[in-house]
Formats: sequence, C-alpha cells, structure tokens
Amino acid sequence: MVPKIRRGSRTHGLLVYLYGPGKRDEHIDPHLVGSWDGFAPDPGRDTSPDPAPKATLTRLTAALDLRVKQAGDRAPAKHVWHCSVRTDPGDRMLTDAEWNTVAQRLVAATGIAPEGDPDGCRWIAVRHADDHIHILATMVRGDLRRPRMNYDFKKAQAACRRIEKEWGLRRLNPGDGTGAQASTSAERFKAERTGRPEPSRETLREAVRQAVAGAATEEEFFTRLREAGLRVKVRTAPSGDAIGYNVALPGDRNRNGEPVWYPGSKLAPDLSLPKIRLRLADDTVDQMTSSAATSGRSDWSPPARERRSATGIAEHAAILLDSDDDNAAAHLVGVGELLDAVAQTSPAATRAELAAAARAFERATRSHVRAERADTRAIRAAARGIIQAGGALGRGEDGGTTAMLVSTLVLVTLAAARWHSARGHAQQAHAARQTAEHLRTAYRQAAATPMRALHDQGRALPEAVRRTHEATIRAALPQQGLRADGTTKTDALAATLAQAELAGHDPEALLQRAIDMRELETAEDVNDVLVWRLRRLAQLPAHPGEVTPQPQAGARQPETSTNDRTSNRTAPTAAARPGSDPRTRPPRR
Repeated sequence: MVPKIRRGSRTHGLLVYLYGPGKRDEHIDPHLVGSWDGFAPDPGRDTSPDPAPKATLTRLTAALDLRVKQAGDRAPAKHVWHCSVRTDPGDRMLTDAEWNTVAQRLVAATGIAPEGDPDGCRWIAVRHADDHIHILATMVRGDLRRPRMNYDFKKAQAACRRIEKEWGLRRLNPGDGTGAQASTSAERFKAERTGRPEPSRETLREAVRQAVAGAATEEEFFTRLREAGLRVKVRTAPSGDAIGYNVALPGDRNRNGEPVWYPGSKLAPDLSLPKIRLRLADDTVDQMTSSAATSGRSDWSPPARERRSATGIAEHAAILLDSDDDNAAAHLVGVGELLDAVAQTSPAATRAELAAAARAFERATRSHVRAERADTRAIRAAARGIIQAGGALGRGEDGGTTAMLVSTLVLVTLAAARWHSARGHAQQAHAARQTAEHLRTAYRQAAATPMRALHDQGRALPEAVRRTHEATIRAALPQQGLRADGTTKTDALAATLAQAELAGHDPEALLQRAIDMRELETAEDVNDVLVWRLRRLAQLPAHPGEVTPQPQAGARQPETSTNDRTSNRTAPTAAARPGSDPRTRPPRR
C-alpha cells in the first residue's frame, strides 16, 4: 500500500480532476467513500440533471474551504493536502467501507483529523478506480489553527505498513526518507505522450550518476554532463563560486517552450553539488589510478588490466562490509560508482543487465548511516580507471576479465544486503539483492565462453593430472562432488590449478589462499568464484585460449624429479585445448 502526498492551493481544481474523466478516461464511477462527518455532498452520486452535479461540486468546495476562509490571512498559502493511497496489483480489491477505514486511519495518523478531536481538519476520500483512493483535506482546524503535521509522509507510511499486516495485504519495505524523488504522474504521462521510454527525471538521474562515477574534479564532472548531451546550468554565488547546478534533456520543454530544468538535489539526495563535492578526491584519484593501471601484464588490454585491478579492490570492499563496520557506508557509494563505470564500458551482450544492476544498487548506496573514517580513494580510482580505459570487448581477455569482475561484484552486493539488513534498512537490502540477481544474469552472459573453454581444458588434462588436482580440490572443498549427470563440477577449477602450477605456483597453497580470502556461502557456484580468484592471484589469462601463462617472478618453480606425482602434473595450456594430444605437448620448463 503506497501513499503519495502533495500540497496545493486549489480545492475546486483538484475536485474537478478527481470527479472528472481523468487524462485518459481512466476515472470510473468517482464517488465519496468517506468524509470528515460522513455527510459531505457527493457530486458522484448526484443523479440530478446538469447543472446539478456542478452545483454539488461547488457546495463540496465551499464546505471544505469554510475554515480556510474563516482563517483569512492565517491560513497557509498551500492549504490543500492531497494523499493518494494505492494497493499492490496482487492485493485483493478493497470495499468502499475498507477504503473509508484506510482514509480515517491515515488522517488520524498524520494529524489531519486525530481520532476523537472535534476540531480536526475537514477531509474527504474519493474513489474513482478499484485499486486506490484520493484523500483531500484543507489544513485549517476547527479552532482556526494549523494542524501539526510534522513528518506526515513517514507517519502515513507507518500507518500503511500496519494496515498491510492487519489485513493480509502485500507488505512493502518501510522507507527511511533517503530514497530518490519519484517521477510525478504528469512526468510519466508526458513521457508516454512524447514517446520517451521513461520520465526525464529518471534519465537525468542516471546520467548524472554516471558522470560523477570516478570523476576527479568538479570541472570534469560538469564536462562529462555536457559530453553526455545534457543541458547544464551552473548556479553561482556573487563571488563566482558554483553553489549548485541544474540539468535538462535536449528537447524537453514546458508549455512555454522553455527547458525543463532539474536541480541535482531533486534527482537524488546525494546528487546535490555539496554532496558530490564530498565524493570528489581531486588529485589523489589521478595518482591512484596511474598506479592501479600498472598492475597486470603488459600484453593485456587496458580494459582487462583495469578490471583485474578493480576485482581486487571490490574484494576488499566486500571484506569491509562483512566486518559490519559503519564506515563501510562510504564504500557502498564507491561500489555504486564501480557498477556505473562497468555498465558504461561493458560489452553489448552484458550492458543491459549491468545497467539494470547499477540502477538498482543506487537505492542501496544511501542510508542515514554516516561514515566517520573511510578512505574510498581506491574504489573511486578503480571506477575512474575503468572509464578511462574505454569500452571492453565481449571476447578475449576483455570479456574474461568482465566475467571475473562481475563474479566478485555479485558477492559484494550480497554483502551489502547483509550489511543493510543488520541495520533494518529493508529497502536498501532489497535493492542490493535485486542488484545481485541482475549481476548473476550478466555473469552468465559474460562467463559462458571462457568457462566453456576452461571446462574443455579440464576434461582434456591427462587422467593422472586431473585426478591429482581433483584430489587437491576435494581435500580443500569436501562438499564439491559430481553433477547429477555424473560429470565433475571441477573441470574448470582443475584446469586453472594445472595452469597455475605450470606458471610456477604451488596449487594447494594457492587454492587455500583463494578460499581464505573471504566467505563462499553466498556464491551461486563456488567453483566459478574460485576459478576467477585463482586466475587473478596467479596472473593467468581470464580467457584461457588467449595467452600462454608465463612463470611469475618470485613464484615457486616446479621441481624436476622422477616423482610420478610431479612429472604427471605437466599439462600446459596448449595441451589442455580440446582435440590436442597430450603426447605432443612441449617440454616442461
């Protein structure tokens, strides 16, 4: 049950709309279901010929505005309180009597007409559709004072949550006032009328969010907005310093032909200029980006290197969220920027799901928890590095590292959901879980090709080598076994261990290190998560058919001996490819 509250100054104008046909003839049988005294005139039930219904509408307006006129200058300029209340599409249809009860409880909870108060404000409830009502009240009491209506929206929400529980309706998550302002019905109708896929407010919110992701300076932020094709108007103080900004979509104009401007604070609470300034890290971001970009092998593309670097930083963010520290609140904002950066630069096959993930997680980045000590430079630098590296291809090392990063981001967002749940942030926790589902879909799209290649390589390993690595896996992960069809679930993991050993690593130690990095309980497929951790730790190519792994500096070199166990674990990447003959593999180095 969703309440929406607005204020206005024209009682008669709102009544004309409520009792009219609607903007698209959607109003059916408008009539009163409740009023302040139960005897208010109802234009919807006036069966007299015209103009009698109009006269009834005028009488109803006069009755509602009586105290407003009596109060004179003491009445508020916007004296009309308008609250629409809508049930969920899956809920049962409420009767008129039940809607009357809903209206009475809401006006009592918000202070419009407290229960048992003879001087409460005058109000009516109009029903012109099956699933919602409109409550109209005039905000002058019988003693000609204004009602006490602090936090009326939060009180209305709380009343709706109680009604949902008592009546067995779908129970929505309670809000905490940190959500972005929703588009108005007028904005939604305008989008439909002009053929836009969504209201301008939502398009602008996403564009501004993407512009701030990884931005180093205020000037860069405004430049990104203009490069995204938005109209930008910076508000300045007499000193010349910027104090705010407004954005508009090209071609979005009002009835006077003027651009429809939105200030950043009206798009989302954290998109005002002062809040954005708190996120900008100036020169430190550039310095950290340049150092992050040097990680990884020189023969990998910039998008691949930046995704590898971001994966490690995302793992660290997940560890902070698991620690249940309030300072992790700042890292949620950084994770949001990282998601925006990946969505902007992702391959076409995964772009839609990653964009949906970034949009869903936006709600999870805001709460009333404030971090006192949090260094988010690394995660913002990771977002900046991904954007500066440009678009990633959907194949080869770019595609593989996209899967690597997205696999980690799934676990990060699930850690964020737990962090919010522990603090009672129901809406944010739900948004984080929704994000994880979008990311899982994107992961399956990105990982299909590289994981198929790894599975093929695992099955092509010499039998003795495969048995040895499977024994290592079983010892570290006893729960890993066979699929229902009898095939192993560990082919890709075994292939990765074989390639890590060829590159000079100790497979047992490396696997244990990957397991110990953080929890695996929330992983949809533990093997996949470990494959990507191992390939990042061992600097193996994310797309195994691209580059032959080379021994890493300082890594353990395999010993040459006559020991069967050692001599059998010699399958290089070339030998592991489907159709290759293990007997023709190159000599071990």
